[in-house]
Amino acid sequence: MLDHLITHDDNLRMVPTDRNELTAAIGRLHEELRTLSEETDPARARFLTRWIGIGQMCLGHHEEARALLRHSLDLAAALGNTRAVVATGLNLADAHRYAGDVHTADALYRSALNTARSRHPELVDFALQHTGKHLMERGDFANAQDHLREALRLRIAKGDAELVKSTKAALDRVELLIGRADASVAAPAAPGRQWTTWLQSRTTARTPDRWAEDFPALREGVRLLTAQQLVHPRHLRDQSLPAELVAAMAKEAEQAVTADGYLHNGKWNAAVGDAANRFAERVDLAAVVARSTGLDVEQPHTAVYIAYTEEGQFLDFHVDETGFGEANLILCLKHEHTIGDSRMSSTVFITAGGYLEFALNTGDCIVFDGALTPHGRTPLRAGESVTLISFGFRARDHASRAITNLPPAPA
Repeated sequence: MLDHLITHDDNLRMVPTDRNELTAAIGRLHEELRTLSEETDPARARFLTRWIGIGQMCLGHHEEARALLRHSLDLAAALGNTRAVVATGLNLADAHRYAGDVHTADALYRSALNTARSRHPELVDFALQHTGKHLMERGDFANAQDHLREALRLRIAKGDAELVKSTKAALDRVELLIGRADASVAAPAAPGRQWTTWLQSRTTARTPDRWAEDFPALREGVRLLTAQQLVHPRHLRDQSLPAELVAAMAKEAEQAVTADGYLHNGKWNAAVGDAANRFAERVDLAAVVARSTGLDVEQPHTAVYIAYTEEGQFLDFHVDETGFGEANLILCLKHEHTIGDSRMSSTVFITAGGYLEFALNTGDCIVFDGALTPHGRTPLRAGESVTLISFGFRARDHASRAITNLPPAPA
């Protein structure tokens, strides 16, 4: 439709070959769309709005591009055209990425790739290509390479030389950016990031069967880190929390994740709202932390909703930045799983004594020191979903707040 008027710049973003010609071509499509009745020919309306949206994206008209592509995506869904849902979803993700809205783009790429894998395997290479370029722009070069290498294998199998050339160009771009990053003089990584890198290079929450094999090599390193903990991981049950407030937060969290959720470290995050604020006003969470840990803390200064919604989703081992506070309290708002499945997903910690696993049910809590305790979540089973809220607390004793002698991660 407009392919001959679109090319890619050095950053692999779509741009016009001739801006005036592309503008004129979009005008002609607009004219056809104005005279078309969506009720009588919704498939043509879907097609036209998609291509007008792509054209406007190439011209840099981001707001109009997103509106048109969202409308085209809605038409595709209403028609039951899942192939068009995948293709248009990728275009809409690109439009959000070009506009700088990486969180929405992330969600759209993930959805399109999942749908392609389950319903349209012939589109998986396209979804991987678009997602790989998104990850490249975010600086996640390792994941970008993984996506693009898989796309290249699929495209070589297809035997389409132009598609293969396109993916090779993207891989070349990633390798160039990696080279630039390696050559630059970067500031030293924060201690928390150093520890997270060290942990993830030696073990993973994805495969618990490896833990016994991994742990001896982790013991001494983790002991250096956890020796400074003010709070040790503890599973809190039967806290008599108001059930109606917990249910209200679960509902608010679901709506927030759906509307404005963003992917962070493999999980969905969303900002808290009125329901969480009411809960924090009604429940003395600082007292809960103090009773269970012995650490005198202020009322929570921050909170975030967390959701795991898809089979296989997990959170790899990491430590938090110190700004979240000296104590974390995670409250389970909802945990759906198959009754009797003993292998459901759990929150897991690495301590100097070994691994700790806590399977949370609705109303259960965990308290721990996120900056000094490696933690993660094992993969979700089929039919399982988990919704949590995480609160951050600062110690009342200001001298306890700053970690001044955090040891560096082992070499």
